[in-house]
Amino acid sequence: MSAQTISFPGVAPRVPQWLSHVPAFRDLSREELERIARGTAQVHCERGQVLFQRGDACRGFHIVVYGQVKLVIPAPEGSEKVVEIMGPGRSFGEAVMFADRAYLVSAVALADTLLLHVAKETVEAQIEREPKLARRMIAGLSMRLHMLVKDVEALTVHSAQQRVIGYLARLDPEATAGRVTLPAQKSLVASRLNLTPEYFSRILHDLSAAGLIRVEGRDIEILDAEKLFK
Repeated sequence: MSAQTISFPGVAPRVPQWLSHVPAFRDLSREELERIARGTAQVHCERGQVLFQRGDACRGFHIVVYGQVKLVIPAPEGSEKVVEIMGPGRSFGEAVMFADRAYLVSAVALADTLLLHVAKETVEAQIEREPKLARRMIAGLSMRLHMLVKDVEALTVHSAQQRVIGYLARLDPEATAGRVTLPAQKSLVASRLNLTPEYFSRILHDLSAAGLIRVEGRDIEILDAEKLFK
């Protein structure tokens, strides 16, 4: 079953407000947001629906309003590698859009999800009117490149336990004792970290046994942040 795309002849209700939460669009005026909204479509996905497949043409980028989407690289034997789990407020597809390339990943809804699809032509027209938008989008892409390099470093240099601890640190940016929630079921997070589900669960068990965390389903309580994140 494919995703359902809904386009409006004018400015769809609430779309400018949703767009204003995207970092690149945050400082735009109401008039500018409404202009972008006219080139934006709402995309509804039910859980399990495919938003796009690896190799499909990219004609814009997506923003998650609510719900959750996993970006995956399919494997020939039917398995998949989870590249990222995208929640509300996250956007994806900008780099592929600007490069005029096909998607390198597939996107699948993990829950009932509403996304915005901003057409490439709309972004380019706004950049022509407001060059500062290009700088903000470049800044966002640069940050993602930085995080990608950190991911490569983790996969090639860090131990499996260090990768898990580093991931928990991302969920708790202040690195303080508290409670964090895994963004998806453990098997998907394990794939994101290039681990088997069994190995991921074993690491969580070892950290729990050491008195550093307490695991309750997808909720993880940080008991000793100083030792865990040292």
